[in-house]
Amino acid sequence: MTETNGKKRILSGIKPSGDLNIGGYLGALSQFVKYQHEYESFFFVPDLHAITVAQDPKELHQRSREIAAFYVAAGIDPEQSTIFLQSQVSAHAELGWIMETQAHFGELNRMTQFKEKSDGKEGVSSALFTYPALMASDILLYQATHVPVGEDQTQHLELTRDLANRFNTRFGRTFTVPEAVVQDIGARVMGLDDPQKKMSKSNPNKGSYILMLDEPAVIRKKFSRAVTDSDGQVRYDWEEKPAVSNLIEIYSVFAGETTEAVEKRFEGQGYGAFKKELAEVVIAKLEPIQQRFHEIVNSSELDEILKRGARKANEEAGKTLLAAKKAMGFVTFD
Repeated sequence: MTETNGKKRILSGIKPSGDLNIGGYLGALSQFVKYQHEYESFFFVPDLHAITVAQDPKELHQRSREIAAFYVAAGIDPEQSTIFLQSQVSAHAELGWIMETQAHFGELNRMTQFKEKSDGKEGVSSALFTYPALMASDILLYQATHVPVGEDQTQHLELTRDLANRFNTRFGRTFTVPEAVVQDIGARVMGLDDPQKKMSKSNPNKGSYILMLDEPAVIRKKFSRAVTDSDGQVRYDWEEKPAVSNLIEIYSVFAGETTEAVEKRFEGQGYGAFKKELAEVVIAKLEPIQQRFHEIVNSSELDEILKRGARKANEEAGKTLLAAKKAMGFVTFD
């Protein structure tokens, strides 16, 4: 088994399949910045996952760079964490195939995301069905001890754990069985127009989401129009006040305060004052990220970061892949 020298190791990524909204900051980027101080960290751009649905090559190229640039702009230190593109490490695809041989058809058929994404569509890619095996390989290649998961990813991590245990039982202990890291606040950001639906750029109502690159005037306008309720109290209660609770979570993460502190701060002030201050808190956090993003996204600096990350990732992934192939009986040469 490839050793991690007793260190806690984390792996996660953001798929380059569209413009990033603040849900990606709350649920991923802000957490990555924190995790890099607690774990040996590998943050990748899962561009191979993006092609489970048709992608324009130019857009895929640019969006992959943009996600990597957001990692750095948000505060991930490439000297401390490994930042890389999935497609630059061929071991992902190779171990992905091996994991397909270990996964059962019934297991993949039960994946709710496949059912949701393929429902009512013709000509669905077979990769959309099998990609959980590739996702498992992403995690297992780096002997990750911990994986951040949202509500919609727990099923995939459970499959990864099952495949790791199955492989270890059949061929000898090869993979670390990862544990979930569950985020309490900001893990699932809902639309500003409907607290029952996840914030998504696919929503035809542009006021339902705030993009990471939205300008201050746009952010202020969108928050001013965000739905609330008739109660008038800034109170955190998902059962009774989902729309307001969603805004409180956004404020909480962007301001670095607890939801209780946010409630206390706006006690008796009403929604108008709350939404105005919320917009300013978000703008204050996004402006330096946007500035750094524009500096680096098409730069040679980002190229060098990704090249260094690919070298480190290939080294780590290669050790695990070799161990897995040896365990299965493939002829290998060290």
